[in-house]
Amino acid sequence: MKLRTTTLLAGLLFMACGAFAQSYPSKPIKAIVPFAAGSATDQIGRAFAQKMSESLGQPIVIENRAGVNGMLGADAVAKATPDGYTIMVGTNSTNAALKSLMKKLPYDQDTAFAPIGYIGSVPLIVAVNNDVPAKNLKELVALAKAKPTQLTFASASTSQRVSTEMLQSMAGIEMTHVPYKSGPAAMTDLIGGQVNLFTADFAVMLPQVKAGKIRGLAVTSMQRSKAIPELPTVNEALGLKDYELIAYFAMFAPAGTPADVIAKLNKALNQAATDKDIQDKFAAIGFETAPGTPEALAQRNKAETAKWAKAIRDAKIEAE
Repeated sequence: MKLRTTTLLAGLLFMACGAFAQSYPSKPIKAIVPFAAGSATDQIGRAFAQKMSESLGQPIVIENRAGVNGMLGADAVAKATPDGYTIMVGTNSTNAALKSLMKKLPYDQDTAFAPIGYIGSVPLIVAVNNDVPAKNLKELVALAKAKPTQLTFASASTSQRVSTEMLQSMAGIEMTHVPYKSGPAAMTDLIGGQVNLFTADFAVMLPQVKAGKIRGLAVTSMQRSKAIPELPTVNEALGLKDYELIAYFAMFAPAGTPADVIAKLNKALNQAATDKDIQDKFAAIGFETAPGTPEALAQRNKAETAKWAKAIRDAKIEAE
C-alpha cells in the first residue's frame, strides 16, 4: 500500500511538472539587463525580448539593473525563483569575467545560472576626445609614453575595461582608469573632454564617431568591420598579432529552472536570432548572431571564462 501511495504521488508530481511546462508561460516574463538603458546589451536585449514575446505569447518585460560591471543584475537573477519568469540578458562581464575581477561574488558564477542560448557578439571601437592630439592609435601610444598616467580612459563594463587594459599591456603604456556606472555616461564625458579615451561597443560608439563628435582610432576584432571599414584593427594599427577582444551576449535563467522551460525559451531565442528584422537592425553595429543549444552556450561560456581570466591576468588587473 505504501509503495502504491509513493508511486501515485510520484506520478501526480510528474503530471504536475508536465502540466506546468505545457502551460508555460502563463504570465509576463521579466528579463533583467544588468547594464544601463541605451547600452548595447539593453538595445539587443529589448529587440530579442520583443521577438521572443511573439513566439511565447507573453510579454517579456525588460528591467535595467546596472552597477558593478553587471554584478548587481546578475545577483538578482541568481537568487530569483527558478520558474522561467526571471531571466537575464548576460554578457562576457556577468558570465565569464567577473569571477576574475572580483575577490568575492555574492553567487557562484559557474553554477548559479542555467544557460538558455547564445545571442551574438559585437566588436568594440577605441576612440578619443577630439581635442586629444593623436590622429591614429600609433600617435596615441606615443603620446601616452611621453606622458605616463596623464591620459585617462573610461570604462563601464568588463569588456570596456579589459580591452583598454590589454591595449596598455601590449603597447607598453600606462593611462589612468576612470570607472563609470554606464556606457552612455562615459560617452558624455568623452565628448565633453572629461576623459581622453573610451573603448566600447558599436552601439555606443558608432553614431558618435560617424557624427564627428569623437575620433575613432581602431576596432578590437581580428578583421575590419563592414560597418566602418576605414578604421584599422588594433593589430594593424600597432603591428601586433594577438590583440582581440569582442563583447558577447547570451541569455540565462537561475539554476534549477526546469529543462522543458529552458527548451521553450531556447526555441524562441533561436527564432529571434534568425529574424531578418533583428539582423538588419544591428548589422550596422557589427552584430553577428549565432543560434545554438543551451549545451553549446555552456561550453562556449566555459571557454570564454578561461579566455577572460587569462586576459585579465595578462593585463595585470587586480581583483577588487
